[in-house]
Amino acid sequence: MFVLSKKSALAAASTILFVLLWSSGAIFSKWGLAHASPFAFLLIRFVIALFGLVLLVLLVPLLKLKLPKGGRPMLYAMATGLVLLGAYQIFYLLALDLKVTPGVMATIMGVQPILTVVIMERQRSASRIFGLALGLAGLIMVVYQGIGLAGMSLAGMLFGLLALASMTFGSIMQKRIIDNPLGTLPVQYLAGLLLCGIFVPFQPFHFEHSAGFIVPVLWMGLVVSVLATLLLYRLIARGNLVNVTSLFYLVPAVTAVMDYLIFGNRLATLSVLGMLLIIVGLVFVFRKSA
Repeated sequence: MFVLSKKSALAAASTILFVLLWSSGAIFSKWGLAHASPFAFLLIRFVIALFGLVLLVLLVPLLKLKLPKGGRPMLYAMATGLVLLGAYQIFYLLALDLKVTPGVMATIMGVQPILTVVIMERQRSASRIFGLALGLAGLIMVVYQGIGLAGMSLAGMLFGLLALASMTFGSIMQKRIIDNPLGTLPVQYLAGLLLCGIFVPFQPFHFEHSAGFIVPVLWMGLVVSVLATLLLYRLIARGNLVNVTSLFYLVPAVTAVMDYLIFGNRLATLSVLGMLLIIVGLVFVFRKSA
């Protein structure tokens, strides 16, 4: 009989919770952006996340957590925050604003695990590459209805590729940070906030004083930006980076299920088949490290 150890059970629970929380981001962002301009939503989300993290840092002496020491680690953490939190989210938002469909963006971001393999791993297992390819094919099937090139600009696609590059290289940079993420994440969100602030004067800025804005921005600022990001950093620090980035294949699929449960948008048969293909692909990806 197979018995899951306490450590393995905790790791599995963290992974499942991360995928669920990260997948909820699209749902709450869709809700919030119906009541605010994109950069207003993003800027206020960063402010809330930074405030929440500062409150957590105040608990550091009680929790006996280790904070990074020295100027160089802090500068590196800030540079990582500029790329992974600031540049990624800004480029992603600009791509969507320039009519790149969510389906196309999901497919572009689906290249990340394959790109990570090319950059990070010298010995590339055939079964691992096969699993990544299956996952990408399944992802395309899930977001098939959102893949339509009509009306998309070259600039939009360029921003989409820049979002992919920011997430990929930002994750690789984050892998080198060995300090407790609670010590570095406030610095990283401060860097992201400052970068976002540069764009604000040149973009529409408005939001409604309603639950339709307040609830989503609080969820994105505290639950996704703090809790889910801390879980992501924990997974990056303790696991194989390709395995961690491969989990993003699951995000559009789980979001599609949430979309069906919350908004009643029907799941296409092709999407269901794509979800199964993603799961099979991930089995091949994770089998390498088993």
